Amino acid sequence: MPSPYRAIFAAPGTKAFSAAGFFGRMPLSMMGIGIVTMISQLTGAYGLAGALTATLATAAAVLGPQISRLVDRYGQRRVLRPATLVAVAAVAGLLICAQQGAPDWALFVFAAGAGCVPSIGSMVRARWAEIYRGSPRELHTAYSWESIADEVCFIFGPIISIGLSTAWFPEAGRCSPPSSWSSASSG
Repeated sequence: MPSPYRAIFAAPGTKAFSAAGFFGRMPLSMMGIGIVTMISQLTGAYGLAGALTATLATAAAVLGPQISRLVDRYGQRRVLRPATLVAVAAVAGLLICAQQGAPDWALFVFAAGAGCVPSIGSMVRARWAEIYRGSPRELHTAYSWESIADEVCFIFGPIISIGLSTAWFPEAGRCSPPSSWSSASSG
């Protein structure tokens, strides 16, 4: 018996937008915990880390519906590219500011800008709905596939984020050696 998942990917373009959607939604699952881990490791300020994550979540809650409204009006292609570029630039700014020890207000500005990240999962589901509009069984299967993709992203994304933040990124942002090195070299 053929797999119902294989059948939904028979339509042209479905593999490409589904794969892009998977990788596009992975950062959503990584962003909040990544900010908390990065900021707390770099500064030791858990309150700041939580406040930045709250700023990101609030900005996403405010900006997300606005971006979706623009997508409904102008289409995914015309809106998702610029919104994604703004989000990527804001995340890059947040990373650079955190690494360089910029003032807290700069971190908040970039965390708010990162909140304009589009809801990729809903955009992918809209594409499935367009393709399988008259086929309830295939549409149900496509939505089931999307649920699997969401779960995989939200299970493994935080693990990847914490792993990268604790094993690699904070050390790249430290400019001075640990205090134990200076005491050892002075002796």
